[in-house]
Amino acid sequence: MNTNNDSHFRQNSYYLINARLPKNYVEQRYELYIENGLIRSIQTQISDRKKESIPVIDCQGDWVSLGGVDMQINGALGLPFPDLEENHLDRLLDISQFLWKQGVDGFLPTIVTTSAEKVARSLATISRYIQQYHSQKYEAAKILGVHLEGPFLNPKKRGAHPEKYLSSFTLDNFRGLIGKYCQQVRVVTCAPEISSEQRIIAELRSRYPEILISLGHSLATAAEAERSFRQGASLVTHAFNAMPSLHHRESGLLGAALVHSGVKAGFIADGEHISPMMLKLLLRMGEGSKRLFLVSDALAALGLDDGTYPWDDRTIIVKQGTARLADGTLAGTTLPLLSGVSNLVKWGVCDIGSAIALATESPREALGENGLAVGQPANLLRWHWEDSTANLTWERITNL
Repeated sequence: MNTNNDSHFRQNSYYLINARLPKNYVEQRYELYIENGLIRSIQTQISDRKKESIPVIDCQGDWVSLGGVDMQINGALGLPFPDLEENHLDRLLDISQFLWKQGVDGFLPTIVTTSAEKVARSLATISRYIQQYHSQKYEAAKILGVHLEGPFLNPKKRGAHPEKYLSSFTLDNFRGLIGKYCQQVRVVTCAPEISSEQRIIAELRSRYPEILISLGHSLATAAEAERSFRQGASLVTHAFNAMPSLHHRESGLLGAALVHSGVKAGFIADGEHISPMMLKLLLRMGEGSKRLFLVSDALAALGLDDGTYPWDDRTIIVKQGTARLADGTLAGTTLPLLSGVSNLVKWGVCDIGSAIALATESPREALGENGLAVGQPANLLRWHWEDSTANLTWERITNL
């Protein structure tokens, strides 16, 4: 199965039969009825649809899912999202179309720590792009909002974020940063322990209920994290990375998140940010796709070859999909989101259906978006496991 070629069907309606679905009993087969680009029905396979007058596509036990949703992606095709300017609308469309071809339906352009001026310019550009392009019919991933990863981070856990742009975590600073673009911001990563305002997260959730608060780049204790979760923080940014490791006497931010039923955590499955064995442990502790989701954390070099690339006023060195600063600090990846699905299966971390759900269903749930269901656009992927090569591949099922 070629992941770069779409299966094209010119009919307005068709059946998909003998399909397996993410997060459902692995041996159960389903049929989906697609009409005019929408999912009209999903039911267990109960009849022989091959006698129908409309086309029937036999999935032969392959998995069918919606496309992926990437909640943490820093750029692509050489363009970092913190560097967006008004004349970048066409390049942003190129990135959206590129991501669509990578199996991604929606994404949150992630603006890492930078100057307030650049944040404002990037938000303005994204806002204009949404107004100009989202109403038009392109085969392109949709922008579902912006993820601000900084500047309210702990300096001791800043990772590759430039220290000079870090900011005190206050309500006034938050308000000043997002300005008039609060409707575009969907997620903000912050370190709650650096704020002197003890109820800042509760205040933010009250004033900006549409913005999700994610804890990350933090040294928060379990008690500090739990207080934040009680106030309304609901996410954790790239679990295990830029936070203390789990400890049997102080579980820290991640430990508090894993025992809090209302909190979901993103993680990176590139083999560098977290070891496969620790990923297996994370999925067991975090109830798998119920409370965890995949992110790419891909940098602007996504879609480009290995090499050295500019990154703010520094450079990153990309080798085999891993990006590091010159001093060796891990900066991110250049691997697309769905490569994480294949990695999880290849490493034996989880079953195929769960791995697919971690990139397609779980991010949607974290954002409050609808998953695979009747009435949804039929932007569907077909996943195939090849026993002879132990390889998981996918292709888009495109309705023309």
